[in-house]
Amino acid sequence: MSGALLVAGTTSDAGKSVVTAGICRWLVRQGVSVAPFKAQNMSNNSMVTADGAEIGRAQVMQAAAARVEPEAAMNPVLLKPGGDNSSQVVVLGRVVADVTARSYRPMKGALLEQVLHCLADLRARFDVVICEGAGSPTEINLRADDIANMGLARAADLPVVVVGDIDRGGIFPALYGTVALMPPEDQRLVAGFLVNKFRGDVGLLTPGLEELARLTGRPTLGVLPCLAGLHLDVEDSLGLPATGTAGPPAHGEDVLRISVARFPRLSNFTDLDALAAEPGVLVRYATRPEEIADADLVILPGTRSTVTDLAWLRETGLADAVLRRAAAGAPVLGICGGYQMLARTIRDEVESRAGTVPGLGLLPADVHFAREKTLGRPVGRALGEQVHGYEIHHGVVTVDDAAEPFLDGAASGSVWGTTWHGALENDGFRRAFLTEVARTTGRRFVAAPDTSFAAVREERLDRLGNLVAEHADTDALWRLIESGPPAGLPMLPPGA
Repeated sequence: MSGALLVAGTTSDAGKSVVTAGICRWLVRQGVSVAPFKAQNMSNNSMVTADGAEIGRAQVMQAAAARVEPEAAMNPVLLKPGGDNSSQVVVLGRVVADVTARSYRPMKGALLEQVLHCLADLRARFDVVICEGAGSPTEINLRADDIANMGLARAADLPVVVVGDIDRGGIFPALYGTVALMPPEDQRLVAGFLVNKFRGDVGLLTPGLEELARLTGRPTLGVLPCLAGLHLDVEDSLGLPATGTAGPPAHGEDVLRISVARFPRLSNFTDLDALAAEPGVLVRYATRPEEIADADLVILPGTRSTVTDLAWLRETGLADAVLRRAAAGAPVLGICGGYQMLARTIRDEVESRAGTVPGLGLLPADVHFAREKTLGRPVGRALGEQVHGYEIHHGVVTVDDAAEPFLDGAASGSVWGTTWHGALENDGFRRAFLTEVARTTGRRFVAAPDTSFAAVREERLDRLGNLVAEHADTDALWRLIESGPPAGLPMLPPGA
């Protein structure tokens, strides 16, 4: 069986996803076949594989880092939060249930068997499998039926490296406490630490790392500096910048300002990454009407709960602001759930079970929610350009025959809507669409002719690989991957 490693973290958003991707890219550059793996992912940022399975977008990014095609086995269990205490359970790419946190727990024993089967399958086909944990490995209230962190590590005898985000502060107690609260059977698998997002002089950190090694008997295997501008497929909206991101300097005389409604249940927000990489484009997130007042384009993005987030759009006053924009001929784009909001009516007995509610009425269409989820990777043309994307939705949109077609969706004046995610990653279509927005708004914006989003993403993945190669103890990582956790690691109180 191949080698493996579990990358855990002291908290959510500590950097597990990007560190896992960096290790994958470092390994594949050594000529090693490598696969990413996350047993259980909680995220509304997902994608569709070539064979029609829905998995977490972070694992798709990690597969790209490993230069392999993503597949359902890389993320066998995906939880998609839909409300304050409910989630949709996706197993091997297909919806199997809607659960609460409490009703989900009895399912986890059977899911662990599925998870271990997928991990064994990947280990049989790849030289190395790099696993990513979920949240913290020391959630002692959930440890009894954990399938994503130490429950997985113990069942598969995986060595574990714990990543801590020093940018948050409290790195030493976070790393020490993560191990110390584990029972001895878990502690024996934790072989070292990685410090992430460091800024400044490493020499000032060294005495603390030496003391941490003395106290825990475990070395720090690297101090990874903070890298700006990565924007790599974050799992949840906690990882989004508070204000937004600006692309490289403008190619023309003007910039384009794009405001995105920051829905409470925002999903598939990686649709905006390609826009943010475009020279002269400023992407920002809005929760108040005044934040879209000077925007050249407003985007209503994907959402895990269309009807609930439409109510939020109305409560915040953003809906009225969007209606005023559309009446004035200013551009609006709806993607998936955002597209559904632009319709006249939405009949939902599946997600919100709210029955029929009025939409914004900006497109000649009506929506009903089907129990079966639509998953696909469609291909088509728009604005004279070839476009490919992916679809993940319960909402089925029926468009009037008189409507102008737009990527299996509809357009009316300066309002566009489509169920396709990922369309803006197509360079030719993105340039044509932004050119149309600039024409409509009178901006002297010129789309750069040579921006390749695929090349931008590849360069970012290479930066992650360099991060690991240059700042981590790669010899120690190799030993863990090949030989597992070292024997005789000291046990820390109080867990021990």
